[in-house]
Amino acid sequence: MIKAKTGKPEGSRSRSQIIALFIALIVFIMLLFANFAYLNTQATYDKQYIGHAGELRVLSQRIAKNATEAAAGKAAAFKLLSDARNDFAQRWGYLKQGDPATGLPPAPSAVRPEMRAVQLDWERLLKNTDAILSSEQTVLSLHQVAATLAETVPQLQVEYEKVVETLLQRGAPAAQVAMAQRQSLLAERILGAVNTVLSGDENSQQAADAFGRDAARFGQVLNGMLQGNPSLKVSQVEDRDARARLIEISELFEFVSGSVDEILETSPELFKVRESATSIFTLSQTLLEEASHLAGGFENLAGGRNTDTIGGYVLGLLALMSIILIGLVMVRETNRQLRETAEKNERNQNAIMRLLDEIEDLADGDLTVTASVTEDFTGTIADSINYSVDQLRDLVATINLTAGQVAAAVQETQATAMHLAQASEHQAQQIAEASTAINDMAQSIDQVSANAAESSAVAERSVEIANKGNEVVHNTIHGMDNIREQIQDTAKRIKRLGESSQEIGDIVSLIDDIADQTNILALNAAIQASMAGDAGRGFAVVADEVQRLAERSSAATRQIETLVRAIQTDTNEAVISMEQTTTEVVRGARLAQDAGVALEEIEGVSKTLAALIQSISNAAQQQTSSAGQISLTMNVIQQITTQTSSGSTATAESIGNLAKMASQLRRSVSGFTLPAAKAEVADKV
Repeated sequence: MIKAKTGKPEGSRSRSQIIALFIALIVFIMLLFANFAYLNTQATYDKQYIGHAGELRVLSQRIAKNATEAAAGKAAAFKLLSDARNDFAQRWGYLKQGDPATGLPPAPSAVRPEMRAVQLDWERLLKNTDAILSSEQTVLSLHQVAATLAETVPQLQVEYEKVVETLLQRGAPAAQVAMAQRQSLLAERILGAVNTVLSGDENSQQAADAFGRDAARFGQVLNGMLQGNPSLKVSQVEDRDARARLIEISELFEFVSGSVDEILETSPELFKVRESATSIFTLSQTLLEEASHLAGGFENLAGGRNTDTIGGYVLGLLALMSIILIGLVMVRETNRQLRETAEKNERNQNAIMRLLDEIEDLADGDLTVTASVTEDFTGTIADSINYSVDQLRDLVATINLTAGQVAAAVQETQATAMHLAQASEHQAQQIAEASTAINDMAQSIDQVSANAAESSAVAERSVEIANKGNEVVHNTIHGMDNIREQIQDTAKRIKRLGESSQEIGDIVSLIDDIADQTNILALNAAIQASMAGDAGRGFAVVADEVQRLAERSSAATRQIETLVRAIQTDTNEAVISMEQTTTEVVRGARLAQDAGVALEEIEGVSKTLAALIQSISNAAQQQTSSAGQISLTMNVIQQITTQTSSGSTATAESIGNLAKMASQLRRSVSGFTLPAAKAEVADKV
């Protein structure tokens, strides 16, 4: 194939220009993004700088406000003052040293003068703030004492007014009344001095001294009114009600007197706190101005970066120009490639027409055609066509050769398949006869199995009957044992009855003896009564009655004796009969036991017989199952043989169809024209 060489230097030059412009474009874009990233980062930093500076302004005023309130004794102000101080220190640290959390660097050197001014004011402000925070407990304690005094002193005044009223009502001396009134005024002056000390103005020191003197004076006068004090010209109050009021005032004044030393000791520290609060207020104004200047410096830095923004726009313009130049070069290169493509297409069209003319006879089955291989792009196609034609020649020759061989093999295979089909039919007949015989044998085995099963059922029934007979014998033996025990028990009771009747006989003999003695006594009594004459006549009647009673008792005793003897005779006969019955029961139990042993032997033999019959039945059932399985297997073999016969017949038919297809295949390639050598080989086959 001839390769186009025109336009190659021009194309290489265009590609070099495009690559150079792309490199320049990438450089400009990278610089543009770097410039914008730098400006964005600096703008973020400027916002943070300005935000921190603005917060410093707010915090300076918050510190001043909280310091004033803390000095005035507000407990919450100390916490707010500490938070404001810490917040100011943190933000000032961000400006001086940067913020690692956000990546903020320290403030630039351009605002160093403003930073130095803020630093000086902040150090003095921080010192005064720490002084106030360190005196928190003192200030709060002092104000707590003052608050308590503010509640106690008015109570002192009220009590003293009641004392004055009491003294006036009792007609006390005018000097005592005047002294009590001065005490009320002195209490009010003490409260005013405490408030002046807490206010922290220029008179605080004098107020503290006056507070100490007034409190001491109040206590001395109070003690003088209770106990008397000639040096102060204070007489003792004698009225009971007034003294009770003074004692209550004394108890209230104990807190005031106890607070004097504390107020006097802590007042200097309170004065320092007041001075620190005043200094903080003054410094906060200066710090507010310095922080405003610092914020203005940061804003000026942000405005000075406009030149960097212009540089970014210039880089963007250069990148846009690079894109335009790349587009122009690519358009020019595309037009050049279109011209070269049109010329190449025309050359390719001519080569295609030439190749079509050469292979036109191939469509008619002429395999002797050979295409010309040139340097055009169709040269490779022509070479491939020639290779395909050679392969097609070999294929047609092989088809002719194979078709002949298949036809010969098909004839032999068809004969073999027909013989195999006949053998399969004969085998199917033999298998059908064997299957019939096996079915007959299976029916016989089924009959044997049924008879064995019936015999097994009869044997099992015999075993059950023997079991029941054995149980009946055992029950009979048990019943006879119970009868024997009952008879023996009855015999024992009859013996005891005989013994009881013997005892009755003895008692009757005793009664008979008593009757004889009574009769003799009655006879003697009658003799004695007759000897007594008329005096013993009544006694003779009694003796006659006793004699008659003795005679009746003797007659009854003889009758009872006769009955007891009859009972003893019957009892002895009953005992003898019971013993004979017991002997017969024992003999019957032995016979029943012998019958039970015989039934157990019958049961054992029946079980053995049932087991043997069951084994025969199981064997017969197994043979029946095996015969059925063999019958099923023979049926399957018969089906397989039938299928084999059908398959052999179908195979013979398929082989015949294959012979026809081989002939059709040979006829289908007969239209191709082969070279002389390959045509002779096909004809020989």
